[in-house]
Amino acid sequence: MSEISSMRLDKWLWAARFYKTRSLAVEQISKGRVTVNQAAAKASREVRVGDTIALRQGQAPRTVLVLGLSAMRGPAPVAQQLYRETADSLAERARLAEERRLAPEPAASIAQHHDGRPTKRDRRDIERARHSWDDRWSASWDGN
Repeated sequence: MSEISSMRLDKWLWAARFYKTRSLAVEQISKGRVTVNQAAAKASREVRVGDTIALRQGQAPRTVLVLGLSAMRGPAPVAQQLYRETADSLAERARLAEERRLAPEPAASIAQHHDGRPTKRDRRDIERARHSWDDRWSASWDGN
């Protein structure tokens, strides 16, 4: 952390390791997923110590208080010193994580008879159905 008085929002989000690249930070800001002090922001918006930033990382909403500014992207433990997540934000993320944990797996609702390949019995049933269909409904042309 240094004695910088303000810096660009996209640069701060990158330095604080919320996004892997500045371009990802810019993309999220332009989609309106990042606000500063409860106001829509642009990537060039100046961030100062004491500002409150609300953002989404994946599906998780976060609200953080800016504690410091850094022109460099450092290791995660150093980056985490640049902000403090609010108590409400931590509680909300914990609640959402618990909801996801308790929610049923979406794929489990798809009724499947078997996983993967048909059994020998299934294959015989399929063959029997295919042949009986061909015998009844011939699409051949006699030419008469």
